[in-house]
Amino acid sequence: MAQAMVNFRMDETLKKKMDETCKRMGLTSTAAYTMFATKVTREQKIPFEITADPFYSDANIDRLKKNAAEMEKTGGTIHEVELDD
Repeated sequence: MAQAMVNFRMDETLKKKMDETCKRMGLTSTAAYTMFATKVTREQKIPFEITADPFYSDANIDRLKKNAAEMEKTGGTIHEVELDD
């Protein structure tokens, strides 16, 4: 089987932690990435759940814009609020 070189950028600290974790499991990072690619290809999906940060939801962005506009209009102050779950 022909081999291909894959290059991508990653935070340096994250890479070091990944290398250390793989080593403790008896793997190289290359082996772990290959396992990931094999599983993605076989199952045609990411093998773990990916969720969005609720801070960036459309509803929250709209609320933030509304609050910012209200503050500009009234000269209000900034304060933190609890978000509803």
